[in-house]
Amino acid sequence: MPFTYERTIRLGDTDAAGIMFFANYLVLCHEAYEASLAAAGIDMKDFFGGADLIVPISKSAVDYLRPLSCGENVSISVQPNLVSENTFTIDYEITRLTPPAKIAARAQTTHVCTSRSQHARAPLPSNISAWVAQG
Repeated sequence: MPFTYERTIRLGDTDAAGIMFFANYLVLCHEAYEASLAAAGIDMKDFFGGADLIVPISKSAVDYLRPLSCGENVSISVQPNLVSENTFTIDYEITRLTPPAKIAARAQTTHVCTSRSQHARAPLPSNISAWVAQG
């Protein structure tokens, strides 16, 4: 079952036209990703800290379906999917909750577990594998 994160679009999220700046859709997705990891009990300091294993985003894509404006409430669903022993994707759906509720965007990020010291792919840590499996 996907994790859901809710938030209000802020003035700083928007551009001069008053609509959500295109790159900030990925900012929302990353906030939801972090909230999902934290809700699964993953220590954020360890995960994003100086450990040897890192899990950077190797690819991202967004389909923009309708604009979002300051003050609108949104929910972001987070659905991780295992691709291989060292790679997973996350599917996001950003839904405008302010009536009429409609999907505003769909996004996907691909993450690859990498060893800093060996400069090579590495298997996902067990806590991340468990988080992906719960998705």
